[in-house]
Order: sequence, then C-alpha cells, then structure tokens
Amino acid sequence: MEAQLERKLSQEPPRALNSPIRIFQIYFEGWQRELLDPAFYPLDNSRNSSELMEFNVFEQLQRNAATQGVELWGALSWRFAEKTGMQGAELVKQIVDHPGYDVYFCNPHPNNEAIYHNMWVQGEVSHPQFLELVRLFYAAAGLDDKELTAIEPSSNFSAANYFVASQKFWSLFIPFVKRVLVTADKRLDPKIRDLIHSKVADDKALHAGATYIPFIVERLFMVFMRSEGKGLKAYKVALPERERELNVHLKLLREMKDVAHKTQSAWLAACWVNYRNLYLSQTNGKAWCEKYLRAITPIEVKFGS
Repeated sequence: MEAQLERKLSQEPPRALNSPIRIFQIYFEGWQRELLDPAFYPLDNSRNSSELMEFNVFEQLQRNAATQGVELWGALSWRFAEKTGMQGAELVKQIVDHPGYDVYFCNPHPNNEAIYHNMWVQGEVSHPQFLELVRLFYAAAGLDDKELTAIEPSSNFSAANYFVASQKFWSLFIPFVKRVLVTADKRLDPKIRDLIHSKVADDKALHAGATYIPFIVERLFMVFMRSEGKGLKAYKVALPERERELNVHLKLLREMKDVAHKTQSAWLAACWVNYRNLYLSQTNGKAWCEKYLRAITPIEVKFGS
C-alpha cells in the first residue's frame, strides 16, 4: 500500500466533488499510474501478492486510517474506465445524486445479464469445473447451493468488485467473506481444497494466474446481500457506454429473463432459455455450444430471491 498514505490524505481534501467519499484506485506497475483517474486516490499494490487480490486490499484499507471518518469508500482497479466506460467524476456524481445507500456497485459486463441464469453459472464458461467446485465449496461453507442454478434478475448481477460502500457495509461484508472462506477451508476434502487454491482456475491466462478464490469471493457479494447484508440498501450504478454495446437480441433476452423472474413464470423462463440457446448457437458456434450449453442450462427452473 502506498507509503505515507494517511499523511497525504490529511493534507488534501477528497478529490471527488469534495464529498465525504474516498475512492482508491489500485495499480501494480509504474506505467499504470499514468492511466489512473484524477478523481481517485492512487494506491500502489505492487508488493501485494495475496491470493485474495482486491479483497485483501479491502481488508487492509478497512484497518487503515485513510478510510476512517468518511461516509463511503472503495478501491477500484486501474482498468476501471476501460471496463466500465465511465470516468471517476461520473461515478461520484451517480453516488451523490442517489444518496442514502450502503453500497454502490455495477456490472461492467451487462451481456452476462442476458445470457446466464446468474454469475455462478457464468463462471462455468470462464473457469474449469467451476460449478462442480463451487457446489463442494458451498457445502463445506454451509451455504444453500440452490441459488447456484437459480434465475436472477439483471439487478442482481455484479462483477469485478467495483464497490463504493459505507462503513457499515464493510464492517459486515469483510467478516462474512472471511468466515465463509475459513469455514470452507476447514471442511473441504484436502484434494478439493488444494484444487480450489490452485491456478487451474486461470487456464486461459487472463487473470495473472489467479486461483478460484477471488472468483468465488466476487460472487459472494449477492450471497451476502441476501443474508447478513439483507438490511443494507444497494444501488446499482448505470453504465451507459456498456449498455450501448448491447445488441437488440441481448436487450430482449435480458428483458425477457427479468420479466420471467418478476412474474415467476416457468413458461417464460423456458422460452428465454430457448431463445438464448438459439442466439448462442449463432454467435458462439457449434463447438462452444457442445462444450458449454448443457452445463449452463440447469434442468429445473428456479427463481432467486
């Protein structure tokens, strides 16, 4: 973490519209610092090699004087603008314009909201054996695995740990995640535990050799919001640039799934799956569909809360 961070912050007001919001931006290489957003505080994470990745930064910041006395804080990737199409000042404006929430989050990949039942199912096409391992993780952690295949509305999709949240949120969320991880590690079969902590998760070499753990952690956000965080208020930040990238089919698929969830219509959910499968066969090709389509299509129609 950047040296003398507390002293630097005490000498200058919060950059983001002079509001009681403190957003850090994590970087690892010197050249990345040149790409950081001026609305955020640069946070040198080059010496941090924790398996937990961003979550480890959250833990450190929560204990650091740099986050004390502010209403909201968060730590975002140096690729925030690239992933979201949004500048820091725009993010802060959305937060300021919608006061009173405990956590502000977003989903830089809205196409997933149209295609997948939920983010756990989405993980199946990104990380080998993901759902199989997550089911074992859930069982060991004492979580209800029914939600792993439930249809979730687009409002429940979150990715990349892009959170700006209140002290109350962090005081509940961080212990929740730590407790889930420790409980699972204690109860998992050693071979399965070793696999979950292995770099097999990043077989496409897209995530700097990450294990399954950070991909599980980022998906625990909604699990937390439905359980220990159910008394907290969440606001999903809109990403206009990413929305503009959605084609007409993705927009219709997302709307169709949302209506199916809202009305609890198994018939409409089945229609969505059929339309989705046809779309994927046209866009992703036969080989992809033969490899993944069955795995991402649960047999039973279930709706998340």
